[in-house]
Amino acid sequence: METSNIEIYAHDSDVEVAHKINTMELHNWINHLTYVNRELKNLITFFNSQPTEIRLEREKVSQRFEMILVDNDVILSQLLSFKNTRTSIIECQDMQCDMSFIQEHEKCRRMYQFHIEKYRKLKDAFFAELQNNINKQALSA
Repeated sequence: METSNIEIYAHDSDVEVAHKINTMELHNWINHLTYVNRELKNLITFFNSQPTEIRLEREKVSQRFEMILVDNDVILSQLLSFKNTRTSIIECQDMQCDMSFIQEHEKCRRMYQFHIEKYRKLKDAFFAELQNNINKQALSA
């Protein structure tokens, strides 16, 4: 199924509609994780470009971003692999086959959501710390 040409028709069965929606959702997850990859690389580059004394303070946070980047790569790879297996959906002859794809999609959804939540918490903590440091510098000036 090509995601750019997915249309839901009135004559589509409920299962076909579910597969089409899942395909669009999977495509969005892959695009989002690709963006997160670029964002993480930019944050890591930012940490690595800091003066040595500042970089040492932030090394732990940088390492956490690097770990999230590794997780992101793994999850992105899994989603791409799942996307490639979805081409055989049209060959499903029974509900068991369809349900297998739907269950795998739900597994991917939980994995994606957990990862994004973990990433957002780390990023929020980083920006809160950054804002706190900016406020301290403003008060001491």
